Amino acid sequence: MHHHPWQDTSRPVEERAADLLSRMTLEEKLAQLSSVWPGSESDGEDVAPLQHEVSETVDLDALLPHGLGQLTRPFGTAPVEPAEGARALAAFQTKVAAANRFGIPALAHEECLTGFTAWQATIFPTPLAWGATFDPALVREMAAAIGDSMRSVGIHQGLSPVLDVVRDPRWGRTEESIGEDPYLVATLATAYVAGLESTGIVSTLKHFAGYSASRGARNHGPVSIGPRELADVILPPFEMALREGGARSVMHAYNDLDGVPAAAHTELLTDLLREEWGFAGTVVSDYFGVSFLELAHHVADSPARAAALALAAGVDVELPGLRCYGEPLLKAVRSGEVPEELVDRAALRVLRQKCELGLLDPDWSAAPPAASGGTVDLDPPAMRALARRVAEESVVLLDNSGGVLPVHPTARIAVVGPYAEERAAMLGCYTFPRHVGVEHPELPVGVEIPTLLDALGAELPGAVLTDSPADADIVIAALGDRSGLFGRGTSGEGCDAADLTLPDGQAAFLDALLESTDKPVVLVLLTGRPYALGRWEGRLAAVVQAFFPGEEGGPAVAGVLTGRVNPSGRLPVSVPRGTGGQPWTYLVPPLGLKGDASNIDPTPLYPFGHGLSYTSFEWEAAGAGADTLPTDGSAEIRVTVRNTGERAGTEVVQLYLHDPVARVARPVVQLVGYTRVALEPGQAAEVVFDFHADLASYTVRPGQRVVEPGAVELRLAASSADVRHTVPLTLTGPERTVGFGRRMTCGTEVRVLQP
Repeated sequence: MHHHPWQDTSRPVEERAADLLSRMTLEEKLAQLSSVWPGSESDGEDVAPLQHEVSETVDLDALLPHGLGQLTRPFGTAPVEPAEGARALAAFQTKVAAANRFGIPALAHEECLTGFTAWQATIFPTPLAWGATFDPALVREMAAAIGDSMRSVGIHQGLSPVLDVVRDPRWGRTEESIGEDPYLVATLATAYVAGLESTGIVSTLKHFAGYSASRGARNHGPVSIGPRELADVILPPFEMALREGGARSVMHAYNDLDGVPAAAHTELLTDLLREEWGFAGTVVSDYFGVSFLELAHHVADSPARAAALALAAGVDVELPGLRCYGEPLLKAVRSGEVPEELVDRAALRVLRQKCELGLLDPDWSAAPPAASGGTVDLDPPAMRALARRVAEESVVLLDNSGGVLPVHPTARIAVVGPYAEERAAMLGCYTFPRHVGVEHPELPVGVEIPTLLDALGAELPGAVLTDSPADADIVIAALGDRSGLFGRGTSGEGCDAADLTLPDGQAAFLDALLESTDKPVVLVLLTGRPYALGRWEGRLAAVVQAFFPGEEGGPAVAGVLTGRVNPSGRLPVSVPRGTGGQPWTYLVPPLGLKGDASNIDPTPLYPFGHGLSYTSFEWEAAGAGADTLPTDGSAEIRVTVRNTGERAGTEVVQLYLHDPVARVARPVVQLVGYTRVALEPGQAAEVVFDFHADLASYTVRPGQRVVEPGAVELRLAASSADVRHTVPLTLTGPERTVGFGRRMTCGTEVRVLQP
């Protein structure tokens, strides 16, 4: 029998949460908007911006009788053996629930950008590598596995994925982003969200919004983009992930948008997110983001004023610790400076989410499955196999003009360069070893990470591996990035680049290598961003690109080099020819391309979507069922792809939209669909794209997105610059205004043809 409506699991979530809220004191409501981060005050390097300058010690004995909203990173703050961590978390939750009169536990969150960020957990490739797969189904499978792992030890919320569209790859967090195209980012991020949410883990979209478009690619830098760029490039991934992925949380960005910090941006967090898009979940602050309104943006003069601005704008929970939403906000409400209705609004959202998670149920138990005893394996064979698959699909063969790949199984191979024997070369900055483990050198990494040299040795037992180019038939040079945080690496959060020259003197190393040998040189890049490679154009026998491919990255790259893996990765970001050719992405109008108006040629060396294979494909029989399409209709765009080579392979068929004449300057081409096509030698398949006219919509003025009649051209292409067939269409009928409910994806079907 239930004493109160909020305890009755047969009642609607909204009703239960509202009933519980009505019984709470102001202190209890505010406690649900708070968080604590045990261990963050210990000595060591920051893992969040200004962590040690902003963190304050919280008196748990005073706080817990009122309750606790969130617990920050119980596994991701310091190394903890998984089973021990699960038991410790369960004990803490028991303490939290016992201390408050309603028995409400905290909601525990963790990072999960490259897998569960915990010691001994599987390390997956970084998001830029997800982008290179062009494989939403695989990304969803990966996210579901990550979610199951987190849930097994008592975690409720994951702070992923990152939906920032790369605008300038000098930005250190490029490695955390999926790519430079909003459609690619949107579809893959939505797949990740759907996978994570399918396991019951709350997915948190970040960073809302504009973070990747900062001036000079500086972390936290101001953003002054126009409303069309915001609407057509930055926001679509968030729209899709909320509507089609089912994300239940959003994290505000650190930046300001035209002078208004995202954490205080009512038009963004309430008018757009809540009222226009109908989002009903929680908005959480990026770490210390509320405090930064006072300390970084200087739009507030006290913690209380910072809290007032953020709460009014729509930030529901202060993460990672309690500084502004505690005593300062309490006093502001008591004094009448902040309406209590704003506290109620945020607390209701938090309670509703806790109710959805079962944390308000009478039979809730603090003990997750993994806390019952025994050992907990966060890196089981199935997870490693999945990490291998993602890594293998993400490796991009940029160039094989020398014809030296795959390498001969009995060749003499010189493996040189600073990352040939470096495990860290496989890991992005949000992997546990690079994010936290660097502060604990006394401990093992926690998972097995073969180096590239290790993996090549295992792949080629009949080959001779050496470190001397003079004694070799072929030279493999492994160059790349060191991931880190706030300047402690060459890639990662707070590790922005002044230009796109290979870091740490590696350009000079490669120059010297090429000058010292007449043997063919294969460049292997293990990086978190694209680097300018034009100075070596025509001098390298082959180029292989991997974006921090995770614990199985060594075997994946080695598999491509040896031919065990036929490469199918495609570039999610353009690779520039010169270091000054950026900032640049392929999404530019005609005046952004090479032309007579400027002597600078920004044409990339390798374009967005580019990638080679060890087999060959022919594209034929392209077309549409008709040459006209209503502005509210759809058309089937077909092409037949045939594997004309001697081995199985996967082609990535990409569909781009070209709008010859528009009311504003539009990108020459933009991705509107793609699919992977796996074919045996000689096999063919018909690829069918279900193109809806909504995919031709664009913003003509702030708040108005239209589909207009007129001519468009659909381009079937192997990259943004490699067009195989064009399909002209004329959109007919009236101009349509479309919004949040518009069709955002291009359906695809691959029909394998009988011989």
